Amino acid sequence: MRADTQELIEEHKDHLFAVAFNVCRNAADAEDVVQDAFIAYHTSSKDFEDEEHIKAWLLRVTVNKAVSVTRQLWRRKSVPLDDYMDTLAFEDPQAESLFAEVMRLPQKQRVAVHLFYYEDLSVREVAQVLKISEGAVKTRLSRGRKQLKRALKEEWSDES
Repeated sequence: MRADTQELIEEHKDHLFAVAFNVCRNAADAEDVVQDAFIAYHTSSKDFEDEEHIKAWLLRVTVNKAVSVTRQLWRRKSVPLDDYMDTLAFEDPQAESLFAEVMRLPQKQRVAVHLFYYEDLSVREVAQVLKISEGAVKTRLSRGRKQLKRALKEEWSDES
């Protein structure tokens, strides 16, 4: 199965950007990564089983390319998180503070948390995208949750 690239871009660009930004922490790099992922799809001769297979493949390519960008020595200076957060719309202040805390997690935990909670992937799907075991995904999610709970408990108790 092959889907039209333009339709895929419209359907998945925002999700892929969120994943890429989560890894890169830089909007310009995230945009480049998403563009590269769609170019990889367009130029690929791979035949996919269904829409879910395409989505999982795009997520895996996006994560891999984003990790590659973060490892490059010539990487441009990152845009501060606060500057990027000013461009986002949140439902309420707690959603904003939760997102800020997720972005402060170590990369491995941050990516797993993002894919599981923001992209609604199952543990198995996250494991496939990241090419790690399901146990490793569960460990990253558990550690991320503990760190978020600790950070948010402190933040929200200070507001009382």
